[in-house]
Amino acid sequence: MSIDAAKLLETLSDAVIVADSTGRITYWNAAATRIFGYEAHEALGRTLELITPERLRHRHNVGFDKSMETGTTRYGNDLLRVPAMHKEGKPLSIAFTVAMIFDDRGKASGVAAVIRDETVRFQEERELKRKLAAFEAAKPAGDTSIQIDRQAL
Repeated sequence: MSIDAAKLLETLSDAVIVADSTGRITYWNAAATRIFGYEAHEALGRTLELITPERLRHRHNVGFDKSMETGTTRYGNDLLRVPAMHKEGKPLSIAFTVAMIFDDRGKASGVAAVIRDETVRFQEERELKRKLAAFEAAKPAGDTSIQIDRQAL
């Protein structure tokens, strides 16, 4: 079976964003448009700051530049969960993996990220934790009839 990679990338429900070594976006699929609100023609050529909250931009840029310099990312295959921004200014909670891209000489030439919008899940988890804290605060002192493993949440 032959797979058309371009069609595959456009049909994924997860966003796929590719940026060059300067952080400029070179690929933006349909799911990225759905998640972040920018059409491809609005995102292409812009930097990743387009979707990075202002308060995190410096840290992002320092880490990105270091990755381009060293050809490594400290996150490896880890799933990262970070805040992001929608075109309309609303905050998003995203989860993503990142992969380094290398040129023919083995020099880092960019990154590819596969991104999922987890805003609803994050809000639900936050609400669950709020309710749990309220429940624990309402328990009579010394009541050990219900034990809750907070690490499991």
